[in-house]
Amino acid sequence: MNFKRFNWQIWTGSLLSFVALASYPFIYLNWPITGDIPWVNLALFAIAAALLFVGVRRGFASDRSHPTRSKIGASILTMLSVLLLAIFVFSFFIASRWMPASHGAPQVGQKAPDFSLPDTNGKTVMLSDLRSEPINGKTPKGVLLIFYRGYW
Repeated sequence: MNFKRFNWQIWTGSLLSFVALASYPFIYLNWPITGDIPWVNLALFAIAAALLFVGVRRGFASDRSHPTRSKIGASILTMLSVLLLAIFVFSFFIASRWMPASHGAPQVGQKAPDFSLPDTNGKTVMLSDLRSEPINGKTPKGVLLIFYRGYW
């Protein structure tokens, strides 16, 4: 294969676009640092865009041996990569805003309803017990609840 004629930038950019789209639900969604804001995926899409830009310029260069095939291939691969980026942006940034609001959830400063959950040892702990049981001989002033969004 003649690497002088092979447009590796366009193929690498297209492959990287696919990896950027597919890696979010299978790899990066598992960690809060990359699951909440997909900065790694956006960086992969940016690198793919740079490679696609160079690849399209190279595909449309006049010194190509098969100019029509090169232009068509570069255009198709670039459009597919742009479509992958559009799917990612739509699904993460736009469709996620369509989720219904949780009207039944307690608001900031509102008293949380009493509930019970197992602790790390399997013992059931109630919120009312945490509010009333003394800690180091003093009654607690409050309970801090932290809700983690994620998958277990």
